[in-house]
Amino acid sequence: MLKRLNIYFREMYPLIPRLLLGFIVFGEIYFIVLLNNGVTDFNITAAEFIGGFTVFSFLCWLRIADDFKDYELDCRLFAHRPLPSGRVKKKDLAIFISLLIAVTVILNILFLNNFPFFLFLYIYGTLMSLWFFHKKKIQKSLPLALVTHNPVQMILNVYIISFTCIKYGLPGITLTNFLAMMTLYFPALIWEISRKIKAPEDETEYVTYSKLFGYKKPVKFVLILTIADIITNILLVYRLSWLSVIALLVNVAWMTWKFLEFMGEPKKFRLVEKVERYTYIQESIMLLTVAGYIASQKFGFTMI
Repeated sequence: MLKRLNIYFREMYPLIPRLLLGFIVFGEIYFIVLLNNGVTDFNITAAEFIGGFTVFSFLCWLRIADDFKDYELDCRLFAHRPLPSGRVKKKDLAIFISLLIAVTVILNILFLNNFPFFLFLYIYGTLMSLWFFHKKKIQKSLPLALVTHNPVQMILNVYIISFTCIKYGLPGITLTNFLAMMTLYFPALIWEISRKIKAPEDETEYVTYSKLFGYKKPVKFVLILTIADIITNILLVYRLSWLSVIALLVNVAWMTWKFLEFMGEPKKFRLVEKVERYTYIQESIMLLTVAGYIASQKFGFTMI
């Protein structure tokens, strides 16, 4: 079983990079909320690391749940993947994810302060894995699947924000927290739509937004989301570093150019690859802003 699980995670969910991503997502929102509330005296304990592990664990569960949900479709369209190809068994993944969820629940009960938010996150994830008890209706509608499934990223962000606010005695419902909730939701939404926008020549049996609406309309919609995304990020970092604001504007200008270029010549490149590059750069800017501001407070220099 271990060898089969190794095949699955190597191809579908590399464990070490995804664990690192969990810590990055947790840390970015955690410090953004604190710094925007003027908190620079941090009290880092095991709870923060368990929070990052929870992000990793939850996203791992969603990855496996998606493979279970889409098994029949994947057997037709993605037969080379570990599960539909038979190289990994459903039982392997079921045992692994059961143990992972059990460990995650125990750690959250013992070390974190926001179990109701954790519980709500996992209830929503469970409903997603069951297609909200309307599989035939939701599975056949790409927009409906997006509306019902994509908000889970916001709920994951709220899980992190709630822990931070409870620990440091900060108000829960504020503009800062709303922006922090959206800051990693928009990139997930943009990526989810962009990966299902293809040039007309590249369309297959797989249902995409470009097949439903033509490739230009979804691109325009994603462009609007990208502008909204950059606005939320600027509002969160402008008090920390104007250099970061400039870097964010340069990045979104480049991405806007790529959107326009794709609309003119969709065969030229895969849009999702450019979106991923935009997201990596954007999140790197946000992380560097946080790290730079913390360093400036500790060593007494001024951020630009």
